[in-house]
Amino acid sequence: MQVAHKPVLERLKILADAAKYDASCASSGTAKRDSQNGKGIGSTEGMGICHAYAPDGRCISLLKLLLTNHCVFDCHYCVNRKSSNVERARFAPQEVADLTLAFYKRNYIEGLFLSSGIIRNSDHTMEQLVETARILRKEHDFRGYIHLKTIPDADPGIVRQAGLYADRVSINVELPTEAGLNRLAPDKDAGVIDGAMNTMKQAIVEAKDARKRFRHAPRYAPAGQSTQMIVGADGANDAEIVNRASTLYGQHRLRRVYYSAFSPIPDASAVLPLKRPPLIREHRLYQSDWLIRFYGFSSAEVAQAADHHGMLPLDIDPKLAWALKFREHFPVDLNRAPKEALLRVPGLGTRGVAQILSARRHRVLRLDDVAKLTVSVAKIKPFVVAADWRPVLFTDRADLKNIVAPDCNRQLELFAA
Repeated sequence: MQVAHKPVLERLKILADAAKYDASCASSGTAKRDSQNGKGIGSTEGMGICHAYAPDGRCISLLKLLLTNHCVFDCHYCVNRKSSNVERARFAPQEVADLTLAFYKRNYIEGLFLSSGIIRNSDHTMEQLVETARILRKEHDFRGYIHLKTIPDADPGIVRQAGLYADRVSINVELPTEAGLNRLAPDKDAGVIDGAMNTMKQAIVEAKDARKRFRHAPRYAPAGQSTQMIVGADGANDAEIVNRASTLYGQHRLRRVYYSAFSPIPDASAVLPLKRPPLIREHRLYQSDWLIRFYGFSSAEVAQAADHHGMLPLDIDPKLAWALKFREHFPVDLNRAPKEALLRVPGLGTRGVAQILSARRHRVLRLDDVAKLTVSVAKIKPFVVAADWRPVLFTDRADLKNIVAPDCNRQLELFAA
């Protein structure tokens, strides 16, 4: 059967499934149920619908799919590589626009997340992605959210057009190291990817400057740009990944670096691992990302929390791991310490620190006051001083990790029958 003759629903199923490896949004899992047999009402199938989260915590539903899963590249880790034996499909830009509008009018989604394999060449594919967004914005005055995955080796002029229609653009670095990219994605070039990200950064900066000077200057990628790294496909350790992410934030002013744990794919290349890394590793990298972005840690300090192989511990979070290694920085006086020191206390989040700074202007804080601001006061006790608490010899205990680390068995009891 020719791809063009496949029904829209069948192509949607193929291309929505092919997009699941993009990690820039997350979907919740549930049992598959539908009412197609005429019984009941509702469905959990929702092909192509995923969920992302706004900075204020709102959950945003997106139509997430590929324009096509045909690809002229042969990246070893990609299920859609040209040598892969997968069912292929393709949408035209107008079809994606029609689907987006149809889903939006039925209140299924609030926006579009669109990526693509490379068909013909990078310029042609990028033109198709931009055309999809242009149809939505210009012909239908679509005001929902649009996220476009751009192609780094496409013509810079075409890539820059993406920011005129998309809220966010992203250019994937794919792998943390240049050596890993050369080995697993020989068609891609790390220098070209960095160059494309820098070009997009300059376009965003120029547009912001223009809007300050000219009231009617167009908005350009107002949600900025992001990127994605695959974790566990090559030999890069956590310290290398954290350092690479920190460099990307500094050089290209990224809004987010997303991590995607490598998942074994059908007919996989022999150079790939046979097993996926533990998902908790991906989680620890996200926690490290937050330490750098919101808690004042440098990438070098996060790397200090890793073991001698450069891997972050899986049983405790990186902030706690750092505190256990550098106990000389503790205890921290809750009534006198600056914000920077409070942010390094395990168990205290940014909101809790802000509340402590506000409350201590009016009264002297006791341990019970701080207990209301954290999930586990037991976790922070060894690392803080309060009006009625001083951890005498606590931070020097050899078994401190056992005291403050999460009790997995106790947590499981919450779900016991």
